[in-house]
Amino acid sequence: MKALHVWTLAAIAVVFLTLTACSSSRGLGRRSASASDQQTLTQETKSSKASKASKKKDKQGDAALDEQDAVLAEQADTLMKEQFLQQVNDNAQHARFLTSKVKFSVEVGNRQMTLTGNLKMKRDDVIRLQLMAFGFVEAGRLEFTKDYVLIVDRINKQYLQVPYAQLEFLRNSGIDFNMLQALFWNELFQPGKGRLSDEQLKSFNASSSSDGDVVIALENEKLSYRWLADKANTRVKMANVLYNDRFRGNYQLNWDYEEFKPVNRKYFPHLHKVSFTTPDHEVKLEMMLNYVGAEADWETRTVLTGKYRQMPVDEILRRFMSL
Repeated sequence: MKALHVWTLAAIAVVFLTLTACSSSRGLGRRSASASDQQTLTQETKSSKASKASKKKDKQGDAALDEQDAVLAEQADTLMKEQFLQQVNDNAQHARFLTSKVKFSVEVGNRQMTLTGNLKMKRDDVIRLQLMAFGFVEAGRLEFTKDYVLIVDRINKQYLQVPYAQLEFLRNSGIDFNMLQALFWNELFQPGKGRLSDEQLKSFNASSSSDGDVVIALENEKLSYRWLADKANTRVKMANVLYNDRFRGNYQLNWDYEEFKPVNRKYFPHLHKVSFTTPDHEVKLEMMLNYVGAEADWETRTVLTGKYRQMPVDEILRRFMSL
C-alpha cells in the first residue's frame, strides 16, 4: 500500500510538471503535452482499478477472517459447555449403596403429615423408602425397582405392586427407574439411560442464567427436562420434568436440592424438596437426610405374606394420608 501511495504522488507530480511546461511552449509543445496527459490519465485509471481491486480483496479477506473467528468462538463455547457437563456428571456419587435416616413431610392438597423413616438405595437395583410411625414401627414402604413400583401399607395389611406403565402420573411424565434413581442420587439423566457417557452428554444444552447459574436442557418429544447447576462447583441444584398435553393438561415434577455435605468424598444434598403436579392434584414431599452412610447388609427386595391384599392406588394413598 505504501508503494502505491508513492507511485500516486509521483504521477501527480508529473502532471503538474507537464502543465507548467505547456504554459511556456508553442504548437508542437502543446501536442507533446497532450500525449503526456493521455499517458498520465491512462496510468491513473490503471492505478484506480488496482486500488479498488486491492480494497475488494481486503474486504473479502476481512470477511473470511470474521467467519473463521465466529467458527472458532463457537467451537470454544461448545467445548466449554461439554467440559462443564462432564464436570457435573463426574460430581455424581459413585458409591454402590447409599442409606440414611430421613424425616419426611408430605402434603397432598390440604392434608399434611410428618413421619420419620429410612432411605435405602442400591445403584441400578432398588430405591426404598420406609415410613415409621411413633419413631420405631414401620407404617408404610415405597419400593422402586427396574420392573415395578411397590407401595405397602403395613398397618392395614394392603399393598400395590404394578409396572411403571400402569401408573398414569408416572407414565405420562416419562418417569422410569433410571430417572427416579438419577433424581434421588442428584444426577443428570436421559430417558431410558443409566449412567451417562460423554457422548450422550452432547445431547444436552447448557446456557448461563441471569443469576449466574447454568441452565441445562434436554428435549424429548412432549417432555421437557431442565436442570439448574451451580456454575462454581458444578452441582445440580434443581431438576424439572414437564410433560405438555394440551388436551389433558400438564404434568410437572420439580426436585430441589439443598444443604450439600460431604459423602463418600463427594458432596451430596441432605435436603430434598419435591413437588409433583397433575391437572387434578399436587403432592409435595420434603426429605431431610441424617446419618448418611453406605450400609450394604439389607435385603433388596420386599417379600409380603399372604396376609396382605392388593388395593387400588387411590385407596393406598388415602390410607397413607390417614396414618
